[in-house]
Amino acid sequence: MIRFNVPPYTGKELDYIKVAVENQKICGDGEFTKKCNEWIEDKTETKKALLTTSCTHATELAAILADIKPGDEVIMPAYTFVSTADAFVLRGATAVFVDIRPDTMNMDENLIEAAITDKTKAIVPVHYAGVSCDMDKIMEIANKYNLVVIEDAAQGIMSTYKGQALGTIGDFGCFSFHETKNFSMGEGGALLIRDEKDVENAEIIREKGTNRAKFFRGQIDKYTWVEKGSSYLPSEMNAAYLYAQLELADEITADRMSTWNLYYNALEELAKAGKIELPFIPEDCTHNAHMFYLKCKDLEERTALIQFLNKNNIMAVFHYVPLHTAPAGLKYGRFHGEDKYTTKESERLVRLPLYYGLEKEKTEYIISKVKEFYR
Repeated sequence: MIRFNVPPYTGKELDYIKVAVENQKICGDGEFTKKCNEWIEDKTETKKALLTTSCTHATELAAILADIKPGDEVIMPAYTFVSTADAFVLRGATAVFVDIRPDTMNMDENLIEAAITDKTKAIVPVHYAGVSCDMDKIMEIANKYNLVVIEDAAQGIMSTYKGQALGTIGDFGCFSFHETKNFSMGEGGALLIRDEKDVENAEIIREKGTNRAKFFRGQIDKYTWVEKGSSYLPSEMNAAYLYAQLELADEITADRMSTWNLYYNALEELAKAGKIELPFIPEDCTHNAHMFYLKCKDLEERTALIQFLNKNNIMAVFHYVPLHTAPAGLKYGRFHGEDKYTTKESERLVRLPLYYGLEKEKTEYIISKVKEFYR
């Protein structure tokens, strides 16, 4: 069976974990955590990056920094992972879902303004498949209504919008380093902070509400509990695992891009024949080959394609069930406007295997089976 995903592995991960263990500093914010933070800051040119235990926790941390309270409303797409909504629902906010664009599967920026009420506190654009939302339009709306923008860039590391790294355009950005992502620490994430004024508070909340970060920098002679917070600090061993991959980020991205391009170029004839639709990359966006998907005619055809590929030892999968149709989505959120594309497009989309080190021969075999199905 050709697996849908194989977690990235470069060969140095265990060596770096051994170093972390030998340093007798495995609880977090040691050598490798700092190296990961610095790598993200250098690569994205963001003011501050803080490694977290997950992208979910990075988003929760952003929600706290944005002072999300019960009764607030947060605008987001329904076509996303549950964590996008959970981070705000946990703080008593209502998730307000708007429809997506059928070309990028991202939130339709032209529907956001109509969903704004006097309770709206934030906008959460989700950069699906590492392809940016229209951030110019979103930031223009946010500035007009004085709203916080929290980028869900879980899939967006190494992607840009008009040359600017995803996760650095809004007030806060959130990366994921889950095992399914381009770079992985098993479970993990990072919070990107655009403005200097938010850095100290973020460090305090991330360290259980203490000023421990300032203590370790020698800025104070003892640390204490100064604000409400939680434990969003990952193990140093997880950071060591991740850093081995960040060192080879360009190589990993190039390898994934090679597979993505092979898929796209080989399947373009099916798209031109009207059999399938392929991913759309807007002119202002560079993507990171996080995933390769195609769209079938409808749900029935997608189900048949997935079954056909599975019978041929290829693990292909669909993606999100729109949140506004889920039990919790009905309880904690609402859909503003018409669901013209969210459900319909979600039922057509199928993802093909894509991971670092996927052999060209296997990719070509997958392509041949997709073409066979459509013959």
